[in-house]
Amino acid sequence: MKIKIIFTGLLTFCLLSLNAQKSAEAAIKKLDSKKETYGTIAQQIWELAEMGYQEKKSSALLQKTLKDAEFTIKAGVAGIPTAFIAEYGSGTPIIAVLGEFDALPGLSQEAVAEKKSAGKSAGHACGHHLFGTASAAAAIAVKDWMVANKTKGTIRFYGTPAEEGGSGKVYMVREGLFDDVDVALHWHPGAQNAASAGAALANKSAKFRFYGVSAHAAGSPEKGRSALDGVEAMNAMVNMMREHVDEKARIHYVITDGGKAPNVVPDFAEVYYYARHNSREIVIDIFDRMVKAAEGAALGTGTTMKYEMIGGTHELLPNLTLQKVMHHNLAKIGGITYSPEEKAFADKIAKTLGYQEADLKTAKNVQPYKTEAKAYGSTDVGDVSFMVPTAGMGTATWVPGTPAHSWQAVAAGGTSIGKKGMMVAAKTLTLTAIDLFKNKDLVSKAKAELTERRGKDFKYIPLLGDRDPALDYRN
Repeated sequence: MKIKIIFTGLLTFCLLSLNAQKSAEAAIKKLDSKKETYGTIAQQIWELAEMGYQEKKSSALLQKTLKDAEFTIKAGVAGIPTAFIAEYGSGTPIIAVLGEFDALPGLSQEAVAEKKSAGKSAGHACGHHLFGTASAAAAIAVKDWMVANKTKGTIRFYGTPAEEGGSGKVYMVREGLFDDVDVALHWHPGAQNAASAGAALANKSAKFRFYGVSAHAAGSPEKGRSALDGVEAMNAMVNMMREHVDEKARIHYVITDGGKAPNVVPDFAEVYYYARHNSREIVIDIFDRMVKAAEGAALGTGTTMKYEMIGGTHELLPNLTLQKVMHHNLAKIGGITYSPEEKAFADKIAKTLGYQEADLKTAKNVQPYKTEAKAYGSTDVGDVSFMVPTAGMGTATWVPGTPAHSWQAVAAGGTSIGKKGMMVAAKTLTLTAIDLFKNKDLVSKAKAELTERRGKDFKYIPLLGDRDPALDYRN
């Protein structure tokens, strides 16, 4: 009798485990069945190509998609019209999935394997049309799994605008919208499949505006004070400063307004600066020195200067507890396989990048897991990662070898190649969220790791200060 009871209990446990496994598999199959629907949504956002804080239609489309899936929507959060939160369920754990949807200026491109403008002012050169759609798809798939399994907890989708320099998530963090979240998951389009520990540079950005006096550049130049001189003097000093900052620092600028005619001394000029490093303390120091350079440039050119903080983000804080789970699930899903038509397109793109043909193995394989990564770009996910245990990943939505912020990235993102990579991300996020709902010990371990990594005395101070969201920074 005792043996029978043990056997019955064991059988029950196995059946329960099998049902749970089938349920997760069912969630993946359901995602597959809706890939055309999600592909259409991503394509619509790709065609809209709305820049930071201007993503009204893109945001509305994702909100509708989630609302139709029975999520409760809170729109216009943190003082940002295009930011929103979509929520389903109640109680803990609260698992957040981040979704971006802004495009980049000046990167209009058709979905063809040659440089050809689509006649728009912007393009999805960082694949955020895929990012937001895959994350929404994952949130819906997790919600369906929760309903099927009568699982308690909350799944949230955070619609986060203006990642490209606008620091949208920073305002949401500052507003306390992540305070009750247990874990945050995100992903990013890319040229390979990887879920190792991520890294990103802290960043402070500002627009420096110089004001001078107009005059005829030939007839009465002595009466003028050139605002452009102020900009150029600042640029000269900051460029000299590059020799005297940490070698890992990055400083970028563009002159956004330098006057309108050579024969008119410009009374207004503007330069837009980024300062980056993998330590926010060093970024703050570099930025302060840039401000001094701007003040000196104004003094030396007889102009005046004001600057406006545009963005500020923390470096990314990895969470290895979560990353291992994410990597495991990405390896389970695997990369993508190109059709003959996709291969032909990819080979043409590869040639524009200096390769003989596309690297199909990189698109298909998952990169080995690593506990460290070198930081290149910046992301406002960094601020989230200091408040909530956070894990991310990337998938091959672009032809391998493609750099971000390129016309080749825009082109591939508007084809089936981008959408295949998008669905890999949606599936991986789904499985990872399900694992967290099923195993609360993982959540506890991730929280403990966050506390240890950021330090017990950590106090969150946003790098952009207390300014209101820079809703017009793309104007």
